[in-house]
Amino acid sequence: MSALNPRRTVAELKDLRALTGDENGAQRVAFTKTWLTARQWLRKRVEDLPLEIHNDDAGNTWFTLAGASPKCLLIGGHMDSVPNGGWLDGCLNVLAGVEILRRLHNQYGGKPPVTVRLVDWADEEGARFGKSLFGSSACSGNLNLNEARQLKDKDGIKLPDALREVGIDFEHVKESRKELENAFAYLELHIEQGPVLLDLDLPLAAVLGTFGVERHAITFHGQAAHSGSTPMNRRKDAFLAAAKMSPEIYRIAERSGNGVCTIGSCMAKPGIVTSVVEDCRITLDQRHLDATALATMLLDARIASEKYAREGNLTVTWDRLWQIDPCPFNNGLINLCDEAIRETCGKSHRMPSGPLHDAAEVAAAGVPTVMMFVQSLHGISHNKIEDTKEDHLEMAVTAFDKLADKAIGWIKQK
Repeated sequence: MSALNPRRTVAELKDLRALTGDENGAQRVAFTKTWLTARQWLRKRVEDLPLEIHNDDAGNTWFTLAGASPKCLLIGGHMDSVPNGGWLDGCLNVLAGVEILRRLHNQYGGKPPVTVRLVDWADEEGARFGKSLFGSSACSGNLNLNEARQLKDKDGIKLPDALREVGIDFEHVKESRKELENAFAYLELHIEQGPVLLDLDLPLAAVLGTFGVERHAITFHGQAAHSGSTPMNRRKDAFLAAAKMSPEIYRIAERSGNGVCTIGSCMAKPGIVTSVVEDCRITLDQRHLDATALATMLLDARIASEKYAREGNLTVTWDRLWQIDPCPFNNGLINLCDEAIRETCGKSHRMPSGPLHDAAEVAAAGVPTVMMFVQSLHGISHNKIEDTKEDHLEMAVTAFDKLADKAIGWIKQK
């Protein structure tokens, strides 16, 4: 255990920031030259370890330390970032995994009790083509090829063409599924990206799972009319109904316990100052860890929209934009994660993840999974001001390493 050096992880994170960032933040967008530079840099960090390294059919990079058993412990993260992103999102996971591989190699003379594999997932962020979790969803088998085949970036380049430029054949990306054949557990460390741990003044948390998401466009249909000549009591104002939804979704979220609801956009037509609004389209994002609670939140929002439409003598239509089921993590691994955190810093916390992560796809593929969160300063991510205290980063690497040891023991009993 003495070979573990969390300070080295922090130093390497700073080196990566200097190599692949600028004054606006991290620039490691997937399938770009900067992303490839980061991946080459990563390979150099482990060149003194006896690892088998390869890219799978979806472009995910696997670093394998063969063990006494073919049963595999997987540790995952992603080197790609959003444009102008933070210095920790994704890459902390990978570099903490590198440090764990070093410690295991040192402790076991290059042959740990089980096989340990670090994976750098390709395009977790979806920043260029709008499809998050590309590499992990291909590996899980959940990627919709027909949908992904049509994705384009802002320059009109299609995803399959961009993949071809970096040596990936789009039509074969799901063949990466074989990488999970001997996986008995998956661990992922991540910055929280929110303010919960900051508000609790705690460094680390065990993650219960990732929220399910219901994302819809709601359009209220009224009637355009002259803003000067139409009395207030005669208007069919679509904006008024949409506006009533704003405080209502907060009440819905509050009733749900731990759910969140967000109206993220609003578009009014005809959109001129001299007309009552005829059509008003809002987007609603709802998230919860419990599937029943999420369904209730969605039903409550539908009922509310119909109520406000009736009150305004309007109609309302709903269009689903996207949906994913809640993904609870493995209870046994959650308990081990909690233990590792308590042993490291004395106090733990359990919480769900609002953002999605590659861990959700691995869990959906049937691999027992858990995540660990480390506190985010400002509660901000996907921003150049993203930050975490260095002593918290070191705690995170230490606790994550303890979790890896506990997971190895857990796997040996399977």
